[in-house]
Amino acid sequence: MNPPVKDSRKTIRVVIAEDQGMVLGALAALLEIEGDIAVIGKTRNGKEALNAVLAQKPDIFITDIEMPEMTGLEVAAELRRRRAGARVIIVTTFARAGYLRRALEAGASGYLLKDTRAEELADAVRRVHRGLRVVDPELAAEAWVGG
Repeated sequence: MNPPVKDSRKTIRVVIAEDQGMVLGALAALLEIEGDIAVIGKTRNGKEALNAVLAQKPDIFITDIEMPEMTGLEVAAELRRRRAGARVIIVTTFARAGYLRRALEAGASGYLLKDTRAEELADAVRRVHRGLRVVDPELAAEAWVGG
């Protein structure tokens, strides 16, 4: 069976930043399965990520929070300051409302935990691409209650 053919007019272009090689490869592989999502860049630190997003102009930038050189939150804030146009999704192990608030303040449109199902990640990319905000439901409830 052949993989779906990507239609460049509809393809959502993604750059991923993750300092753990296996996680980076897994995220890219999960998204590449999708017929409408193309991973155009993979980086392992914040400075590489910033340069890749500015050079490649993806639709979506997926990043971890904690990375060498610059954190994902610092990269998101810098992209917003430069009006880079890429929408940001944070994918992290940090299930804390304080990180969620900081991510939203930095301009992130999505905040997902790394144990999110693969289908949910692809759906989040599509939703954020359409201009919606996607936040892990349990974390959103905690943030709302917390304040």
